[in-house]
Amino acid sequence: MRTDIFARLDREPEPPKIEIPRMSRTRLALFGGTAAFYLAIVVAVLVSSWLVTLDWKVMLFRPYQQWPEVHATLDYFVVLGQRGPTAVMVAAWLGWRSWRQHTLRPLLVLGAALLLLNVTVGAVKIGLGRLGPHYATQIGSAELFAGGDIFPSGHTANAVVTWGILSYLATTPRARRHLSALSAVVALGVGLTTVYLGTHWLSDVLLGWAAGLLILLALPWCEPLIARAEALILGARDRLRTSLRARRRRVPSVPVAAGGPRPAMFPQRAGAGTVAAPVDEEPVAEPEPVGAGAGPEPVGAGAGPSAGASAGGRAASVRATLAQPRPHAVVRSERTPVTPAGSRRPPHARPHDGRLTGG
Repeated sequence: MRTDIFARLDREPEPPKIEIPRMSRTRLALFGGTAAFYLAIVVAVLVSSWLVTLDWKVMLFRPYQQWPEVHATLDYFVVLGQRGPTAVMVAAWLGWRSWRQHTLRPLLVLGAALLLLNVTVGAVKIGLGRLGPHYATQIGSAELFAGGDIFPSGHTANAVVTWGILSYLATTPRARRHLSALSAVVALGVGLTTVYLGTHWLSDVLLGWAAGLLILLALPWCEPLIARAEALILGARDRLRTSLRARRRRVPSVPVAAGGPRPAMFPQRAGAGTVAAPVDEEPVAEPEPVGAGAGPEPVGAGAGPSAGASAGGRAASVRATLAQPRPHAVVRSERTPVTPAGSRRPPHARPHDGRLTGG
């Protein structure tokens, strides 16, 4: 007897009714507050305010030297913020969710979120060009427009988006609360780990948290486009299935009797000087030569004018018979020989006396 855990792993008999999040007033207020926080951090770094000074103090404190015993563990933990491994893990889980619920929405939501993450975070990184702590050249400087790609933190923003997608797609309030807490812990831990390792400034991590949260809050605006893309993909799949089924029905199947010959794919062509005939046509018997089976006449038998005339007529008949082509029932290459190899002459030789040849 199966338990409830294994029963919940089965595919649902029909697509369930999923409540799609909408842009409510609360969500819109959170989006506006997070956007203001995002802009404040960018301005604070641009003007080299107290936030840049705090960045340098934390960097010169060198946390990885203060607590070296956790360095190896945090090197593995920070992988939870890398885009490749986390995207593969979450995509596998959401792929199972899509199969179970008969919908592509989980995978399409993940794809839309990662696309927004790459575009927004990548554009700001390239535009501001900030160098990381290990490549800083001047103490107290913001290190902007120097060809770097460190601001905001991509690990932190990716951790917020990738793990936050699980809470966004949760179908029950209880699961949403638990997954929200889990994603918050992972995102906070990944951000602080990058500061500990010295790969990011503290302001990079703050901006990464804000960038990831903005993407999660803006996902309801993408839901109509996601639904339209899902309808197009499923419609194309149904049309492909219909065309494949129709093609299979159009292919004729030729029944073959047990032990019988299989029909040839291409008809055989008759060779030069031969006449092809249908297989079902019986072979034409070859004409029997004149005088076959009879012994040679005596030389003096039938002497006289009438005998010479009859002999000339028989000679002409023999020539006409031998000059006629001998049709065959089937192509020579296809039929089975019915006589031994060698001469096809009759068993008795034709007489060659003077009467048959006309003297």
